[in-house]
Amino acid sequence: MKAVIMAGGRGVRLRPLTDVTPKPMVPLIDKPVLEYTLNLLKQNGITEVAVTLGYMPEKVTEYFGNGERFDMKLTYFYEKEPLGTAGGVKNAESFLDGTFLVLSGDAYTEVDLNRAISFHLSKRSPFTVVAQPHPWPVGLGTLEIDFENRISSFIEKPEVVRPALVNTGIYVIEKKVLKMIPNGFYDFGRDLLPRLVGRCYACVDYSYWSDIGTLPSYYETNKYLATSYIK
Repeated sequence: MKAVIMAGGRGVRLRPLTDVTPKPMVPLIDKPVLEYTLNLLKQNGITEVAVTLGYMPEKVTEYFGNGERFDMKLTYFYEKEPLGTAGGVKNAESFLDGTFLVLSGDAYTEVDLNRAISFHLSKRSPFTVVAQPHPWPVGLGTLEIDFENRISSFIEKPEVVRPALVNTGIYVIEKKVLKMIPNGFYDFGRDLLPRLVGRCYACVDYSYWSDIGTLPSYYETNKYLATSYIK
């Protein structure tokens, strides 16, 4: 199986860290956050990875190269202008075949990816979201599921904030879904997932996951990893 890592964002909310460094290259303890994502994929037996790039792409390619140093095979896809999360994955369509994974290059997670893949295949789902319960999902997409884990509603960044299942930005997708994504800017949360309500599923996970998109969450994740190292 192949994977796509979305790593093209500017990381405005992480300024000033991202004034000179793209968000996927911001360090967590001793290495870039993107390296943790690659290591997670490798631990789950996935070594062929497409990386979508936009902001400061040379910082990523100079560090990771073709992936050989990390026992991975990396292929890069560049965005001349922002394409959004779904548009960026669509841009990598030539790399993909069959079922594939999508992950954010600017989040840290310990999710069991093979469990999510097995869930996806068991449901014969065209699109599976890895979701987690969250007590205060500000700035996150929220969803509801039925007794079969089928997604019954999805709201991207709701105005009323309350405990809910949230979209982690980790997806298992069938390639045929890419036909639903037009060329140009298109977003998974804002545009595609609302269209798939009632037809896609959520694999609920309770492992550590952190969107490091803000300075507080970034420093909290560093603290979590530092504590883990001490143990």
